[in-house]
Amino acid sequence: MIRPETAWVLFAAGLIFLASLILGVWKWQQSISSESGTAHRYVNVAHTAGLMYALATTAIVAPLVQFSGWPSAVNITAAAVIIGMFIVTISNYVRLGIEGRTDNQMRDRRSSLRGVRAALIIGEIGGTAVLLAGFASAQL
Repeated sequence: MIRPETAWVLFAAGLIFLASLILGVWKWQQSISSESGTAHRYVNVAHTAGLMYALATTAIVAPLVQFSGWPSAVNITAAAVIIGMFIVTISNYVRLGIEGRTDNQMRDRRSSLRGVRAALIIGEIGGTAVLLAGFASAQL
């Protein structure tokens, strides 16, 4: 039987995947309308990152949640933090693609984003560590 929190994680993965497919249409439209035959760098990055995050959520986060020894509240909180950070990252790439002002966000970075980057690092690594520890405690 699938745990309810696992079902929510898989649902979120499906939403990320669906959004990525829509981003693929945007990428395709830009590619066919540009002289170089390519989309803006961050339109491409948003599409690719979305597909990769959907896969990571399905193949790694969901099984860790399903087989974790932690209570449901811990599992869903850790998974929500990870998925939330994935969505923030994809959304930033979409923003950069819409603005079209840079092809390298690190070169043109704003110091105000330092806290956001720290939150992404702590959220993704911390959430994964919590789920991995819960998996290890129950399965190893």
